[in-house]
Amino acid sequence: MIRYLYGAELRSYPALRDAMHRDRATQFHDRLGWNVNVDENGGECDAYDGLNPLYVIWEPAPGVHGGSMRFLPMDGRTMVTDHFAGLLDCTIDSPLIWECTRFCLAPDATVKVAGILMLAGGELMRGHGLTHLLGVFDARMIRIYNAIGAAPQVLGSSGTGRDRISVGLWPYRPTDRLRVLRRAGVSSDVSELWFRRAFGRPVTPPLVA
Repeated sequence: MIRYLYGAELRSYPALRDAMHRDRATQFHDRLGWNVNVDENGGECDAYDGLNPLYVIWEPAPGVHGGSMRFLPMDGRTMVTDHFAGLLDCTIDSPLIWECTRFCLAPDATVKVAGILMLAGGELMRGHGLTHLLGVFDARMIRIYNAIGAAPQVLGSSGTGRDRISVGLWPYRPTDRLRVLRRAGVSSDVSELWFRRAFGRPVTPPLVA
């Protein structure tokens, strides 16, 4: 199932929390070679984990981390604002745009898991009246986004080849949701049930800009 958990809620799910941070270390430190902090327990954390972000976590079995991502609204402190503003030709400061970071897949995860996470991101847009999600991603993710059927609008990039880093925007589009539902292999009813269990209310249509 998908869990939507704020940072303060993670203490109630210690096995899931610790597995997520370990898989983040495996992906970002061990496999991709990023300069990230790995603690004595083998988990990766950064300053943005301390800002009570909203986590979207795929939990295929109790306490098992299958994949996850982290969200913060763009009217507060974000990774893009602090570290990647040079890739943008404008300032993005809106509570209706949320930054997505630390998109992480467990070592044995498939593209289907990536689709489930992207589906959950779309449900956040619907349920919270967001206009867009914004994220920083490397070149390898373009193939995954295209396979899922939810490619972003690229706002700016730097670097070349496998080292290319981009900032992109994902708008909410009902047609994208239908494609992602098919890729994820999840019914609309189940996806909306996960949201309702987390937030105590049904998914609502997005706000009209």
